Amino acid sequence: MIHVGDPTWNLRVFITDLQVERVLRVKGDLHIGGVMLKLVDPEGPKDWSDHALWWPARNIWLTRTRSTLDQVGVHADCLLHFTPMHKILRVQLPDLRYLDCRVDFSIKTFGAVVNLCKDLDIRHPEELSLCKPLEPEHIKKNYSQYPKKPIPIAEPNGHTYLQPAPDTNSFIPINSFSGSSGSLDNHQNGPFSCAPVSTQPSPRRGPQQSTPIGSPTGTWKTSSNGFTTFNDSSSSLGDWNENLASSPRAPSPDVRSRLVRPKSLVERARMNVGWLDSSLSIMEQGIREYETLCLRFKYYTFFDLNPKYDQVRINQLYEQAKWQLLTEEIDCTEEEMLMFAALQFQIARQSELQQPDSGIDTSSVENGTDDDIDAALSELQITLEGPNSQTQPGNITKIPELTDYLRFLKPKKFTMKGYKRYFFTYRDLHLYLFKSAEDSRRSAPSVVINLRGCEVTPEVNISQGKFNIKLEVPPEGYNGPNTEMWVRCENEDQYAKWMAACRLASKGRSLADSSYESEVNSIKTLLNMQKPANEPAEMVYAGSIEPVDYLAPKYYKKLRGKAAHKILEAHANVKNIPLIEAKLKYINAWQSLPGFGVTLFVIKFDGHKKEELLGVAQNRIMRMDINTGDHLKTWRYNTMKAWNVNWGVKCMMIQFQDENVVFSCLSADCKVVHEFIGGYIFMSMRSKETNQTLNEDMFHKLTCGWV
Repeated sequence: MIHVGDPTWNLRVFITDLQVERVLRVKGDLHIGGVMLKLVDPEGPKDWSDHALWWPARNIWLTRTRSTLDQVGVHADCLLHFTPMHKILRVQLPDLRYLDCRVDFSIKTFGAVVNLCKDLDIRHPEELSLCKPLEPEHIKKNYSQYPKKPIPIAEPNGHTYLQPAPDTNSFIPINSFSGSSGSLDNHQNGPFSCAPVSTQPSPRRGPQQSTPIGSPTGTWKTSSNGFTTFNDSSSSLGDWNENLASSPRAPSPDVRSRLVRPKSLVERARMNVGWLDSSLSIMEQGIREYETLCLRFKYYTFFDLNPKYDQVRINQLYEQAKWQLLTEEIDCTEEEMLMFAALQFQIARQSELQQPDSGIDTSSVENGTDDDIDAALSELQITLEGPNSQTQPGNITKIPELTDYLRFLKPKKFTMKGYKRYFFTYRDLHLYLFKSAEDSRRSAPSVVINLRGCEVTPEVNISQGKFNIKLEVPPEGYNGPNTEMWVRCENEDQYAKWMAACRLASKGRSLADSSYESEVNSIKTLLNMQKPANEPAEMVYAGSIEPVDYLAPKYYKKLRGKAAHKILEAHANVKNIPLIEAKLKYINAWQSLPGFGVTLFVIKFDGHKKEELLGVAQNRIMRMDINTGDHLKTWRYNTMKAWNVNWGVKCMMIQFQDENVVFSCLSADCKVVHEFIGGYIFMSMRSKETNQTLNEDMFHKLTCGWV
């Protein structure tokens, strides 16, 4: 019997482990921890310490155990779930293998990634994130064209399906590889709809899928279908770590067939719809137990990549670079593609030759500490001199400069004028163009180009002797589009020097910078690997090459029967490179591509009707032509004052020194753009001098948008 004025009421709680629902008699001043104590027997045999209350209707965890039911808004008509916080998540690694990992679904995604990377032995987890898997149909339309608020569906068995709360990145692919529980598939509303989220737990699957990663016994072994399963016949966790530092030569045909291959810049931009919000939990973003997420490097600035400590990180980074090239997510020339294919073939050969307990060349460590001491002293010298020193050792008065005859072109509409020869002088971040060397000593320059903040793009074809540098120079003021200019070099030595100078100058660094010579050498090394080999190809290996595994589709179709021979010719240039060095050269070459590190979004600027592209990179954002990818305008982060989001209309405003940029994002939630900008600013704050623990609070302040 319930008396009049009785402050108690019934609260329904579904215990997912037992698949039973309990009704508790509670008061509004009962705290969350008290509700959990009423549900379980603390003295019982089962450990409930990993359990928490989940509120399906609000799509939130009730993790603050001291808060009362009244404070969090729980009333008599609510249904709560008492469920484990750690659940099994199927994670696809950059090398396309799958792991079933035990992940905390209740903490912020950023924290979950940090913990996951710790288990996987990947340093600097802030560079990675989780994203939802995409199918080819997901890049055919913009995110804004997906239905966002489907009507809740009531099943006869009492299950109800709801869309996540409005404050999440609510894109949920319905055709993901793992799928959701079987009942979800019955309610697909066409190929572009978002999957609803079950408020009832998915049925538990077999025990082979529930083994957590990082278990103290057993090793992970990759089966032929691309999934990693647990082998309890072994007891060495070290074997498992090495397994991630070395990947299969090719994924299973089924996994490869599901790769998304963008055919345009717009489709590449739509691929960024799936990134999870780092400030929300995995559960809050529509992901349930046993579903699939992809672990990827999100921010293209790789801090302290060290072969001694980063075997897994280097391998997974190499694999992500490889698949970006093979799926044409990033463009390269035919010569570059053959160089990448040759390095990939060398890596595959070296992987077969490595012993199980060897991953990198540790001879410098084994032979003594002299090399380490020399390296430390060199690093200390660079640190003390400063990366932006404007003087050369032994000469404190002369500012270093570069001079030579080059050709110059400034394209204009309705003109057929070609390159014109000038005497170039580079000094103090500026290019000065004179008609001759004599004029440089007595006359004013004909052209002056300020390289600070410009976009520098290579255009090289070694077989044709083409060594061009494309400069997209911002105006002297901050308003107005970039001005396109071209510099043509006569040979590769000339090109390496001037390309290195332009790249450093665009970042505000002069020829006196300690990295100039290494930049020149890196460019020369890259060019040498693209040259035709001076010795015959190793035809003995021709039969072992499947060109489709090494070439992007457009080059595979173009080369056809010559593909294997071309790859082996290019391989002659790299056949003596050891495993880790080959992976690092692959990564460095990937970083040198014009499109590297630019994350694209389809946007509309405020007051404009047409769609445009926004490119977000580690030190700038760019307004880009949606068809050609040309940089129309560049804004550097060092001129940024603030960036804000109007969550109501999903619109971003970025304040720069002389203008405000306002736009809405069509291909992804505006949170994704906001997080990329804040994330890159966070990455720029890292340095070896401040070798400290990861500052998660600072990351969230820069990325989440409302702290």
